[in-house]
Amino acid sequence: MRLSSVNIKTGIILALAVALVLVLAWSSRPLADDADADIRDAILSQIEAFANDDEAQAWEYASEGIKRRFGTSEGFLAMVREAYPAVHSATAIEFAQRVPHDGFDIQVVRLQGPEGKRWDAYYRMEMTDGAWKIAGVRLQPADLGI
Repeated sequence: MRLSSVNIKTGIILALAVALVLVLAWSSRPLADDADADIRDAILSQIEAFANDDEAQAWEYASEGIKRRFGTSEGFLAMVREAYPAVHSATAIEFAQRVPHDGFDIQVVRLQGPEGKRWDAYYRMEMTDGAWKIAGVRLQPADLGI
């Protein structure tokens, strides 16, 4: 009898330990859905700021590296307006896959520019002080297939 009560207690302790480990592992992992939503919000907010020519707001979503490179929000907005019209004046936006890397993520966004041409925008996203910042964008014409 004593052996079976020990086995039951051991089983209960083991089950509780496994449950505790699972709860701790689940609660400590970053939620992909939260990162997806936060990255999308940052990108959409910056695109909206560009569309409104709100240089200060657009600047808020730029990484420290972008800020060092351009120096001022005015210079940054002028560059985007000139070199990235599909980002500055997007008429359609569709989020595709997000690819996590060590230290940054790449978010693919399909844009339609003001002239109607479609682009794939590869946003380099960096986490800084708990917020996603845009560290760069590479555009290439979208592959529309057949």
